[in-house]
Amino acid sequence: MHCIYLLWLLELKRYSRSRARIFASLAQPLLLLFILGFGVEPIFQKAGQGSYIQFLSPGVVGMALLSTSVLSGMGLVWDRQFGFLKETLVAPESRILIMLGRTLGGATVGLAQGLITMVASLAAGFRPATIQSLPMALIFMFLIALLFTVLGTAIACTLADLQGFQLIMNFLVTPVSFLSGAFYPLANLPILLNWLATLDPLSYGVDGLRGALIGTYRFGPLTDIAVLCILTAVLLAIGSHLFSRIEL
Repeated sequence: MHCIYLLWLLELKRYSRSRARIFASLAQPLLLLFILGFGVEPIFQKAGQGSYIQFLSPGVVGMALLSTSVLSGMGLVWDRQFGFLKETLVAPESRILIMLGRTLGGATVGLAQGLITMVASLAAGFRPATIQSLPMALIFMFLIALLFTVLGTAIACTLADLQGFQLIMNFLVTPVSFLSGAFYPLANLPILLNWLATLDPLSYGVDGLRGALIGTYRFGPLTDIAVLCILTAVLLAIGSHLFSRIEL
């Protein structure tokens, strides 16, 4: 447990020192909120769908959680390249505990980025339906961050260079974001897109966030939580196996 705590603190310290990373990761959510949000708002209202800022903001928070959490795996690749991971792995601790510490640290960083994005959405005009819904929204935010941190770590365990990791992340983040319903309603989609959206894990995270914040669910809160927890458990088992096989 001491190892988990130390690695959690290490991830937080790495994040807090990287001001450039904080501002860069905020750039895309802010552009989406203030440019796409206000640009599409009149069209969305004319279509009888209400406020687009209200609809978009939970999706942008989910996307910020996705991109920040999954990129936490980059730290593992970096540490592997420059030898710091070797020093960590020779410690008299289980590799599974080491992975859990890194995963919890990355998820906490993702959650912090999601909270910053939510504050920015409030500045853009978003308002939660009720204050009482915020604890449930925080639960969904943490589950999203945890799921995609585990995914990023599992992918990083199979790669040894940063360029390969960045290419895979760019290929992964964009389709996962656009198929999640973060930017448009999933109702009445073509059959193929509807099927792909149902397979997208972020769809359940965005649906849970949107439901908690504005009261609109597509799959239902229990389904959203169950899918996120099951996928996290499966990916954690896979990631632990891959992490245990990393060679010094």
